[in-house]
Amino acid sequence: MRHHLKTWTITAALILPGPLAAQDMTAGRWIDLTHPFNADSVYWPTAKMFEQEEVFAGHTDGGWYYSAYNFSAAEHGGTHLDAPIHFAEGGSTSDAIPVEQMIGPGIVIDVTAQSEADVDYLVTADDIRAFEAEHGEIPQGAIVLLNTGRASLYPDREPYMGTAARGEEAVKDLHFPGLGTDGATLLVERGIGAVGIDTPSIDYGQSADFATHVELMTNGIPAFENVADMSDLPPTGSTIVALPMKIEGGSGGPLRIVAHLSE
Repeated sequence: MRHHLKTWTITAALILPGPLAAQDMTAGRWIDLTHPFNADSVYWPTAKMFEQEEVFAGHTDGGWYYSAYNFSAAEHGGTHLDAPIHFAEGGSTSDAIPVEQMIGPGIVIDVTAQSEADVDYLVTADDIRAFEAEHGEIPQGAIVLLNTGRASLYPDREPYMGTAARGEEAVKDLHFPGLGTDGATLLVERGIGAVGIDTPSIDYGQSADFATHVELMTNGIPAFENVADMSDLPPTGSTIVALPMKIEGGSGGPLRIVAHLSE
C-alpha cells in the first residue's frame, strides 16, 4: 500500500513550517550535492552516456556574444532521480512526484566505515535504528541520505563502481554499497519523502533482483543516486531541496539536489 506523505505549504519567504522548524532559507549556508554533467559523468554500463554538442559559441554578425548547446543522455546517470514508476507499475512518473515530497528535513546516515571495510555493504535496518537511538526517530517526510563515502571516487568509474567497462557484460563486475531491503522496509514504515545515496544505485552493485528499488518504489518513495559529497552535512538539522528535470512520463532524470544549513 502506498504511504501518504504530510504536505507542507512553502511561503513566499521560504519559511517552512512543521518538521522544518520555520527555517529561514534566505540566510545560512547552501551545499550543492550535485555532480556536474559532462562526458565523465557516471552512467550504468548499458546506458547512453551524456553528450554535449555545440550549436554556436562566439560573437554573432550583429556583434553580441551568443552560445547554445544540444545535450542528450539516458534518464539514469550522473546525479539523478529514480521515480517510483522506474520499478513500480503505475507509480508516479518524474513530473508527477509532488514538489513537497522532494523538500524536507535532511537525515544523513554515515556508513563510511562499514563501506570502507566492505565494498558491497548493505545498509541495514539495524544501522538505521542505531542512528535513531542517537539522533531520534526519522520524521515523516524526511529526505534520508546514505553517506557511504564513495562520492570522493566519482567520476573514476573503476574504483567508484567496480569497473570502467561498458556493455551488458560489465554489469556482473559492479561493486558498490547500497541499501538493504530490511533498511528500505524500515524507511517505508517511517514515511520518508525520498532516499539518496552517493553510489550509482540504491541497490548494491551485485544486486540481481533490485529488491530495494522495488520495496521503495512500490510504496511511492523515489531515490536519488550518484549524490555528491555529503561530508559537510550534519546528521540532522539540514533542509534538502531536490528538484529533478520535469520529464513528462519519465522514469527518472537529471537532478539538482542541494542542502541548506541555518548556521
